[in-house]
Amino acid sequence: MPLVGLVLVLIGGLVVVAGVLARRGDDSSCAARSVTSWAPDSALDQEFARYGNDAARTDDWTGGDGTHSVRLPDGRVLWLFSDTYLGAVHPPPNPVGEPYSWRGPDAPFVRNSAVLMGRSGRIERTVAAPLFPDTGAGEWRWPVAARVEPRYPGSREQVVRVLLWTRTAGTGPYIYGVPTATEMATLSLPDLRLVGITQVLDQRRVPDPARRVLYGTTMVDDADWTYVFGGDDGQAAVHRAYAARVPRGRLGSPRAWEFWDGERWRADAGAARPVLGDGRRRGVGSAFAVAAVSGTYVLFTMAAGSAGLTTVTSYWACSPTGPWHGPARGFAPALPDGTVAAYNPQVHHNLSDGGRLVLSYDVNWLDAAPATAQAHLSRNVALYRPRFVSARLG
Repeated sequence: MPLVGLVLVLIGGLVVVAGVLARRGDDSSCAARSVTSWAPDSALDQEFARYGNDAARTDDWTGGDGTHSVRLPDGRVLWLFSDTYLGAVHPPPNPVGEPYSWRGPDAPFVRNSAVLMGRSGRIERTVAAPLFPDTGAGEWRWPVAARVEPRYPGSREQVVRVLLWTRTAGTGPYIYGVPTATEMATLSLPDLRLVGITQVLDQRRVPDPARRVLYGTTMVDDADWTYVFGGDDGQAAVHRAYAARVPRGRLGSPRAWEFWDGERWRADAGAARPVLGDGRRRGVGSAFAVAAVSGTYVLFTMAAGSAGLTTVTSYWACSPTGPWHGPARGFAPALPDGTVAAYNPQVHHNLSDGGRLVLSYDVNWLDAAPATAQAHLSRNVALYRPRFVSARLG
């Protein structure tokens, strides 16, 4: 080969390598990682039980799911929940003689809430319930991942950005709502007042609800970007995961969002392609979490198949866009007695340290009839509160 041709080939090869590294980042420290040990975090379990059972107020949180958290600049932690029970909790025994704390069948129920934990780790108060108003016409909002960032690029004022999933009442397989849109709420600091809500991605024009993607189940900061993950709403047990990215500090700017199309980042959300999921054995649950640990991305989700009701598993990758390796061997955290299921594993980075990750998981009574499930949740308030584990990776 002539020297000039060889040089051009080498240059072309370097460009390709550079493109791959730009996609994957500096993966020199990336290695396969999975959970090697875990233990219940009883302190967090007990703190939410203490606060939920406190009868000093009747307009505060007594149980909820969709657990997410964000640390505020002053050291407090804001906890965000989706469907939430309020009202009074009564000591055992309950009306049917079981040894559980219980709430009355007329307990107030709202679509979202937020509670504030002080720097000492003690929950202080319910901020608002609901914090994010329903949109009307059978639509409501579930808060998901959140971040603190400047009010606008270069601003000294900081705010809390909270991603919201908007859902619309549905029937059949969508008894928990039809996916409708991803929105971004802004809360002021330090008073946590709702300043406004901006739509990021409207999915109403996607005719098949199973193909609609909502973003914000988890976020990861890495270098100059915040990676935002989402999933489709197919009724199969295994969903497909998608990835978007936003320049750090610009979550509140919908035009700054880019979506992974399988080869590159694009502004067109309709071109997005899954980063994980084959619809059968490999994929994610309806909600999942991602953590960046020493150069490796680790994704936590409920396992596929029947184990998806009890077992948390994980995948790992050197890039938010994959390829994702796994699933790894999972672990089955403790569940209350009864016909219950675990779901929505979330990593709480603000409470994690070193090689220890704090994860929450939600629990709920497993029944196809909502009225039956609600009766069990009222009879035993512990069935609808987050549980926590501390996990170590190796």
